[in-house]
Amino acid sequence: LQAAFRDPASPFYLAPGTVGPASPDEIPLEFSSLRPLTTSNPNEHDTKPYKSLYPDHLASAEEAKATLTSMGYDAASLFEQKIVWGDHDSFQRVSLSLPGRIVWLHALGHRLGGAQKAQNMTTGKGVSVILKSINVNFKRPVVFPDTLLIGHRIFAPGQSGVVSTKASRMQFDLEAVAYSYKQQRIVTESVSTLVWYDYDTLKKCDPGEKAWAVLHQQEPLK
Repeated sequence: LQAAFRDPASPFYLAPGTVGPASPDEIPLEFSSLRPLTTSNPNEHDTKPYKSLYPDHLASAEEAKATLTSMGYDAASLFEQKIVWGDHDSFQRVSLSLPGRIVWLHALGHRLGGAQKAQNMTTGKGVSVILKSINVNFKRPVVFPDTLLIGHRIFAPGQSGVVSTKASRMQFDLEAVAYSYKQQRIVTESVSTLVWYDYDTLKKCDPGEKAWAVLHQQEPLK
């Protein structure tokens, strides 16, 4: 490990007289002008931290939101994933899952029965869903600094490069994408197979017609 710190070709190299990060989330000195993304409204995206590094990308957050909603991704599922320095692997690249799925599930719960149903669905109470499998297509590498906008929609065959599973009354496919503010394009796409699951009986189930109707957005958000 000490040799890696001394090797200029190593991603862990520390030049003489310099000090490494105190934690995985610490921002390197050359990026110290950046501020964390903060907003009082979850539907608004603050792009000011990118002024110094990406002056042409000031509207990237709104562009990302407009792009994903125009493609049919659920606006209530949109979730910002900030890339921190500690997300890098040994090749100085970022490999992320899609944490926005829980945001999508919470929005679905609200549609089905309000705040209490949303809470139950995201904490494994009553009828909710469980992940069966996931197919991820990493289209482009992601590096710090960046922010990804993640969106979800019910899978529509032929709209992406991944293959859906056979339709079932007890499972469905959920498509997700990650849009890079820095690159201004989709960098990752995936399809997850989710199973309707009764956490009280520990069995998969058919959730009923209302759940299917809401899932396919045939009923308005409550």
